[in-house]
Amino acid sequence: MAQLDRATGYEPVGREFESLQPHQNAMKSFGAIRSSSVMRKIHHDCYSGIFIATTGTEFKMSRLEELIAELCPNGVESKTLGELATDIFRGSGITRDQVRESGTPCVRYGEIYTTYGVWFEECVSFTDESIIPSKKYFEYGDILFAITGEKVEDIAKSCVYIGKEKCLAGGDIVVMKHTQNPKYMGYALSTSSAQEQKSKGKVKSKVVHSSVPSIKEIKIPVPPLPVQEEIVRILDNFAELTAELTAELTAELTAELTKRKQQYQYYTEHLFLGDMNTIVPLGDIADIGTGSSNTNEETEDGEYPFFVRSQEVRKKDTWEYDETAIITAGDGVGVGKVFHYIEGKYALHQRAYRIHITAQNILPKYFFYYMKNTFFSYITRNAVHASVTSIRRRMLDNYPVPVPPLEEQERIVAILDRFDALCNDLTSGLPAEIEARKKQYEYYRDKLLTFRQRSGSALSN
Repeated sequence: MAQLDRATGYEPVGREFESLQPHQNAMKSFGAIRSSSVMRKIHHDCYSGIFIATTGTEFKMSRLEELIAELCPNGVESKTLGELATDIFRGSGITRDQVRESGTPCVRYGEIYTTYGVWFEECVSFTDESIIPSKKYFEYGDILFAITGEKVEDIAKSCVYIGKEKCLAGGDIVVMKHTQNPKYMGYALSTSSAQEQKSKGKVKSKVVHSSVPSIKEIKIPVPPLPVQEEIVRILDNFAELTAELTAELTAELTAELTKRKQQYQYYTEHLFLGDMNTIVPLGDIADIGTGSSNTNEETEDGEYPFFVRSQEVRKKDTWEYDETAIITAGDGVGVGKVFHYIEGKYALHQRAYRIHITAQNILPKYFFYYMKNTFFSYITRNAVHASVTSIRRRMLDNYPVPVPPLEEQERIVAILDRFDALCNDLTSGLPAEIEARKKQYEYYRDKLLTFRQRSGSALSN
């Protein structure tokens, strides 16, 4: 194996690899990035903005604390949006057919959920305002609420426009004008407390609705404008640094995953090229068949895995087989590319194949890896047409399978299992780490927007 290691330029995958702890290696990059200047800047600015800034052993009051002590020493009052609004109104319908590639900028309510964040400067859609019968405009500083949605927990999502153009608001949008700091309003309306108020009393259904009266009842803390500006500065900086960290994480982990996949591919191509004098047709060592289920029999909360013709594993309430098997697509775009390994009860699509190894001298997991890495080239070489759209039973029966000693099979399985675990850790680790950064941001944002309440003012956050 040493020659292979030198050829790939990666660390050895032999006895040394057997001690590899995938999770630790996958997260090694995260540890390095966490100690980077980016994370240190995040911690310094955000901790100092919320609580107390610290440099070494020296503690000092933050700028935000100074402003609060000077301008609102007795606490911060909370007000409803109805009290803060100088005007609040609904937009007017803009259909998909009325959207143009250029013209007057506009926002349709669905874009608030899918496209815009806490604030935005430019619209992604345009329309010809001459064809809009009832025009409802918004401009710099205005807040847009989407009052129709699919989820109670997301209803009335809001965003603030900080661009320079005069734009049109589509239907199912509420526009609110005010005199506060626009970005502060955007951040305050994105907190957990604000969303709880937006969702309060809403009933879960296919379509969820809010209204102008409901929007007016939402209550947020309203500190003096200089305090709002400092909070915006801190959160803008935090958002920028978090985005920088996410970019670093993505680049680092993508590079690591690419390297590991290349290494995996190299080894799979060579692990099956050893001294394998015994080769048998698959039909002699396995029970092969198809399932009897249709895709429409899928149930969202089913108890058993339901294998179809794609890499996605679905669910079903009933099972057809209870065994160790390798599953592959019988036709469609997944031919020769989709493989599953299952131990236990499962359901199977009528155009997917199950391969249950019956020979005692072949490990099912060994065959799974062998098939996964060689079957596509086999069917491509033996296909009548240039492209393979389906698998015939005889192609499976005649598929040649090398049978090394069990000890060698076990070694191959151990190596590839560890590679799989490592690649899966890297693949799942990146989204998990990005989600952790998002949760961290939300936590500090909510803390930053929590104030001591002025006497007689209702609590916020």
